[in-house]
Amino acid sequence: MDPFDAGHGTPVHDPPVTGVILAGGGGRRMGGRDKGLEPLAGRPIVEYAIERLRPQVDRLIINANRNRETYAAYGFPVVADEMAGYPGPLAGMAAALRTAETDLILTVPCDCPRLPLDLATRLLVARRALHGELATVETGEGLQPVFALLHRALLDSLLGYLEDGGRGVARWFNRHLTALADFSGQTEAFLNINTPDERAAAEAFLPRHPDPRAF
Repeated sequence: MDPFDAGHGTPVHDPPVTGVILAGGGGRRMGGRDKGLEPLAGRPIVEYAIERLRPQVDRLIINANRNRETYAAYGFPVVADEMAGYPGPLAGMAAALRTAETDLILTVPCDCPRLPLDLATRLLVARRALHGELATVETGEGLQPVFALLHRALLDSLLGYLEDGGRGVARWFNRHLTALADFSGQTEAFLNINTPDERAAAEAFLPRHPDPRAF
């Protein structure tokens, strides 16, 4: 079985969607360590994102700039940013849009162990209902723009924004008709683990897995 098919015998969505796990950051608030590979309840943080996103998408890729062989061992293609210096999640989105073989990609950060299992469906519904150029998450307490459904037609706009020095995800979204998927009351589902203290707090609600490389 081709791991790029994410283990599915039939399409999950029409049109199909490629899931993208963004693990290309510099991990500055984690002491410069590769955040996706930091342990959380006995498992690398990225494994939670793989486990929860994989059933929702037709294909899966990982965006990483370090430890690419380690990420590739999970059985999915790994793509690096084309811009040096860890310029942020938009660079990972651009790399994924260049690489994906589907028109739509769904991006999530690598450090979100509780991302919703219906994320892809709800973003697709919001985009269709509002005829959005892209879709992202609204929790009632603000946007979660790194959780985004993007069409490959946005690549030129994104590259131009990056080349002009733009880095803010929400500011780039403001240039396009953005559909919002309502996840009010589910703020904890989009918890990010950016620091050692946040990782320690997250340990309290995650079951400990005995094998950090197994699912």
